[in-house]
Amino acid sequence: MLLTVGAVTQAAADGAYIPRAPVAACKHTQLIADSAQQVGADRVRITLINDGPKPCVLKGFPTVALAGQGSPSNNKPLKVVRQGDARPVKLAVGGRASTQLTFTPVLGEADGYCASKAKPSVAPSIVLGAGGGGLQLGLEDGGDFALCDGKVRATAFRSSGA
Repeated sequence: MLLTVGAVTQAAADGAYIPRAPVAACKHTQLIADSAQQVGADRVRITLINDGPKPCVLKGFPTVALAGQGSPSNNKPLKVVRQGDARPVKLAVGGRASTQLTFTPVLGEADGYCASKAKPSVAPSIVLGAGGGGLQLGLEDGGDFALCDGKVRATAFRSSGA
């Protein structure tokens, strides 16, 4: 008879302890995301889903790059300013984790400008780096990502509900 206690499996018959296999880090090939959900004029939330085949652990912060509509490898990396503390997030198959990205907004109409006097950057998609690879995403409303100063603030991945 086996009993599970915390992270250790105990063989009840002889009292021997057999450690459970550790949960592997998530790989980008098992993560999916539909789109970037706009949650403010300058913020988007991206939810990643573990599409299996096994549970995994997602750690840290994403990388972010602007991209066109072609290959995700043709992108312009942005400087990521980390917000908050990172903790490992265990994702069961079908489990979800989110990050929130905040961009420095482009001001004005049509030919917008940056308060810093930098040239605005505009792209139809971003590449979110997680699990050792990139996921190319557009805005859920089909618009463009427009930002100033070549940087983005990102929260660490956090567990999120369905």
